[in-house]
Amino acid sequence: MVIDINLKILKDGRKHTDSLMQKPIACSLCKSENVITDPESGEIVCSKCGAVISDKMEYQGDDRTRASYSLKSPSRTVGGGRGMPGSLARSDMGLSTVMARSDRDAIGNKIDQSIRPMLERLRTWDYRTQIHGSSDRNLRDAFDQLDNLKHKLALPDAVVEKAAYIYRKAQERRLVQGRSISAMLTAAAYIACREVGIPESLKEIGVANNINHKLVAKAYRVLVSELEINIPISDPVKCVVKVANKATINEKTKRQAIHIMDDVSKRGISAGKDPMGLAATIVYMSCMKTGEDKTQKDIAQAAGVTDATLRNRFRDLRRKLDRH
Repeated sequence: MVIDINLKILKDGRKHTDSLMQKPIACSLCKSENVITDPESGEIVCSKCGAVISDKMEYQGDDRTRASYSLKSPSRTVGGGRGMPGSLARSDMGLSTVMARSDRDAIGNKIDQSIRPMLERLRTWDYRTQIHGSSDRNLRDAFDQLDNLKHKLALPDAVVEKAAYIYRKAQERRLVQGRSISAMLTAAAYIACREVGIPESLKEIGVANNINHKLVAKAYRVLVSELEINIPISDPVKCVVKVANKATINEKTKRQAIHIMDDVSKRGISAGKDPMGLAATIVYMSCMKTGEDKTQKDIAQAAGVTDATLRNRFRDLRRKLDRH
């Protein structure tokens, strides 16, 4: 009796697979039934004309094979099948466990009152096991500040990762010892902004992190000299656009300022000059040419420089342009 039932199940299974195999997939372009399946990408492709028939492979099989398939196919699991991505901007690089503070279990039921003290102890020990020394506490404090900077200045992830990498290298070289964590992290964030090409000044990042400008400048010099970092030159056009946007300059004046900046760069007058101070001077000069009513104080505040710096740079720039 058992044998007959097994044979019946086996026959039913074969009928089911036969019914599936009787529905061949045909190409919608050339009507060919010669299709191949890419197991890596999950695409079904016509072998005759190369058209992609489907970009999602419909999988059928047992649970064991499906488990092995899910490792290759990120689309079969939540979050891409790889869990939370690692990041240098986390003290543990995103590899440690996180115990939730919720009072409910995975199903959604309330956790029993007698188990809660044990869970609190587990959370405490889980937190303690993630900190193995002063270096871990240092990274945790630094990257908390970096996360605040990211939200305050709207920094992209590329800048955050570069800043975390520079700070980790500084910690490996023992450059952080005896120095302010905030100053070193702010300097690392500024270097990352310069490398990516974001026109953020050292003073602006220092103000966002509530740190003295002199301390940040000193930490910046230490990082550049000790880590031998080659800082790229800031794009002067980006600085002009930033100052013009902050000072609410109209489009005509902004384009005039970009044209003057290109002329100044070609003549080599911008070499060795502070990018933001030079950009403020050129924006003010453009306002004078187009007749837009903007004071030196408005543009200087937008660029983060003093009025005296703008006036001195304006006289120097006008003299050099007249000479050329």
